[in-house]
Amino acid sequence: MIEVILMQRVDKLGQMGELVKVRPGYARNYLLPQGKAIRASKDNMARFEQERAQLEAQNIKRREEAELIAERVHGLQVVIIRAAGESGSLYGSVSSRDIADACKAQGGLTVARSQIMLDQPIKTTGIVTVRVELHPEVIMPVGVNVARSQEEADKQARGEDLRAAEASEAESLEAELAAELAELGSAMER
Repeated sequence: MIEVILMQRVDKLGQMGELVKVRPGYARNYLLPQGKAIRASKDNMARFEQERAQLEAQNIKRREEAELIAERVHGLQVVIIRAAGESGSLYGSVSSRDIADACKAQGGLTVARSQIMLDQPIKTTGIVTVRVELHPEVIMPVGVNVARSQEEADKQARGEDLRAAEASEAESLEAELAAELAELGSAMER
């Protein structure tokens, strides 16, 4: 474990200015290269204390900008059209890159794919809420409507249950087929 000073809030780790112990790989591969932390040494501690007011002011400014953006695009819902099977399982998946591209194209929200908080890739049709981290302290929900066609996406957006509609359609077809078979059977008996 090594000690680092956080230069900004890091989810599940701490706030700006905190001295935390992390694994060397996490620090070396993620925190240090992205500027989220600096190594804890006497020189760095002194430098951080001198620059603390300026860093906090920059952080507040970036957070306010992120809050304005979040207000502007509040309730954003993007539609992603993908090929899928009858059960709604996608042939492939929807990744954070796909969502970032859709946000830019449909909502005018330019985000990096690293800002999309996707626990696992989306592998079925339907509406999923994804978190977008505009700033470490500003996380905004975005609705992702994954469908096979624009018509299906519109139905999902209205709240229609597509699987139930497909099942009832299949049942009515089966009922029609059974009725026709019964008619044929009674016609053959004559």
